Amino acid sequence: MPSATDRIDFGPPRDAGAIRSFGLALLVHAALIAALTWGVNWKRSDRSVAFEAELWSNVLQESAPKLVEAPPPPPPPPEPAPKVQEVKPPAPKVDIALEQEKKRKLQAQQAQAEKDLKLRQEQAKLKAAEEAKQLEAKKQLQQSQTNAAALEAQRKQNIARAMGLAGASGGETAKGTAQKSGGPSASYSGMVRARVKPNIVFTEDISGNPSAEVEVRTALDGTIMSQRLVKASGNKAWDDAVVKAIIRTEKMPRDVDGRVPTPMILEFRPKD
Repeated sequence: MPSATDRIDFGPPRDAGAIRSFGLALLVHAALIAALTWGVNWKRSDRSVAFEAELWSNVLQESAPKLVEAPPPPPPPPEPAPKVQEVKPPAPKVDIALEQEKKRKLQAQQAQAEKDLKLRQEQAKLKAAEEAKQLEAKKQLQQSQTNAAALEAQRKQNIARAMGLAGASGGETAKGTAQKSGGPSASYSGMVRARVKPNIVFTEDISGNPSAEVEVRTALDGTIMSQRLVKASGNKAWDDAVVKAIIRTEKMPRDVDGRVPTPMILEFRPKD
């Protein structure tokens, strides 16, 4: 094992100025500490006297205005919130289908109601027309019965007059009040029939030989003034044909005495 002597021998040589350098460092540090100590004490021993003085002036001076800060500008009004448009959700397809079905049923009911109303109105019209027709037929029947009664009375009167005149003895040219000259001659009915019959227009087939009697009134010269069916034959077509034929005749012939009897009852049969 090497000894300490051996290490010294082989080490670097010692520096001769190390002690001097160490001493110089101590000296510098001591001077620095002294300088610091003196500086502190110098600050403490500074007793400088302070003087105060007030300055007065004979000239009146106004003080400067106090600085007034301008008020801050008002904050801008808040912007209105944007309006949110309410969007309705679309109706479900099921609701739409139900609504359409209800609408279709309502329309069908309305159409049926209108159809029923129209049918009832038509039935009411038909009923009213039928009642009016029956009433008119009843009136015509009553009128026919009345006319028939009047005709029957007129016939009886004519028969009675004819029977009363049957025994008259006056001449045909007599101008007195004899019974024979008061009524139509025996040939007058043939004259009237010959005048009216050509004007009868009737081509229908008819069962039996019904009689239609018409009352005719004329002026003194034989001009027909009126005609009235007093006894119906039971066949309206034949009755109308007789009345129209008398209207077409317009004027009745004069009797053998130059007069035209009025009123007169004329009887016509289709097969005579």
